[in-house]
Amino acid sequence: MDVSLKLGLLAAAAVLGLSAPATSSASSIIRYGVDDDAVVHASLTGDSQFDPLQALGVRLVRFTVNWRQVALQKPKQPLDPSDPAYDWTSTDTAVRGLHRRGIVVLLTLWGSPAWANGGLGPNAIPLNKYSLAAFAGAVATRYPWVRLWEVWNESNQQVFLNPNSPRLYVQRLLNPTYVVLHNRNPANRVAGGSTTPRPTKSALGPVAFMRGMRAAHARLDAYSHHPYPITRGERPFGFAPGACRYCHGILTLATLPKLIKEVRRDFGNKRIWLTEYGYQTSPDKPYSVSDSAQARNLADAALRVREAPLVDILIQFLVQDESTGWKSGLITSLGTLKPSFYAYMLPLAQWSRRGLSTTVWGQVRPGTGLRPYRLERYDFGRWVPVGSWSLTNGRGSFERRVRAGRGTRLRVALPGHTAVSPTLRVR
Repeated sequence: MDVSLKLGLLAAAAVLGLSAPATSSASSIIRYGVDDDAVVHASLTGDSQFDPLQALGVRLVRFTVNWRQVALQKPKQPLDPSDPAYDWTSTDTAVRGLHRRGIVVLLTLWGSPAWANGGLGPNAIPLNKYSLAAFAGAVATRYPWVRLWEVWNESNQQVFLNPNSPRLYVQRLLNPTYVVLHNRNPANRVAGGSTTPRPTKSALGPVAFMRGMRAAHARLDAYSHHPYPITRGERPFGFAPGACRYCHGILTLATLPKLIKEVRRDFGNKRIWLTEYGYQTSPDKPYSVSDSAQARNLADAALRVREAPLVDILIQFLVQDESTGWKSGLITSLGTLKPSFYAYMLPLAQWSRRGLSTTVWGQVRPGTGLRPYRLERYDFGRWVPVGSWSLTNGRGSFERRVRAGRGTRLRVALPGHTAVSPTLRVR
């Protein structure tokens, strides 16, 4: 990343005195996190001169444990993490490094070895229903502090699971792994599904996949889903007029009430984890948005899930854009901070408005405990304070009712810090 970015983040950490976030156990309170294995490794191995996870105030990381890479050879004692067939080098760096910093880890188990699936690729379903479960037991033994688990990635897509059969997914992956992880520690929470938002030629629709999981008697503590947008006019709270006129059988953040309804229908009051979500900003990517729209949508998404029943987790994918691939990061592939970087650090969203009375919600994610902030309004060509310096609650959140009509511009500032939230224009 470029020198200005490195200096900016180092200065931010110094001024704010960012401390490692405290470890927390699983709860029903909404938690926000990121998913970017490359940035996690770079931050923890010193390949970069700064730590974007710390600067952003990240408290939760979704990390993929690639079964195929860890167990390239078949172990003789698969439940024993010390079996010589296992190579934990890369996984240790991430999982133990995050734990040392007090960052909660959600581990996704994915990628079947050739020895487990008849010599096929990592998306091929294992032949034996106990093989992934045994590996999960070894992972849980090696990292006994991990409490959040997800079985497979985007199981309704053939590119990640072939065949993408909900029955085989439940019988050979989810249920046996659920049993082993709960036997290891009853406090473990296991998510199943990890579905994409719509049916395609190579993907079963999420609703149909859920029905198949229920018919196969799926065992899970949470249903995980990736509610990515599927149209350019889509926002966290809905669609632009006519943008999704023919959308059927989709489950995106814009249709979050439908997702909750379907989960309740099939699994009762199981929790919901949204383990991947983001907006792409590259013009050549499908359903891309502008940098400013990405920042606004990120803050609105945080408020959207906060108000939703059953939803516990929202994961931003990625931290940094891939050089040739996904462009939903908070930082460009060349190292430039996008507005969404500050929207993640300091999300600010409109909760409601009635006349000149507007309620906003926001967070200060870097730091711990009660955190100082100041709400500012743009008046007559300059930013002016709305009241004095205030404190968030212990989790870094705040709610404020202010006199601000339609079109008023608001933002959040921090003491002694040049970074501010993206501007919120009252609607």
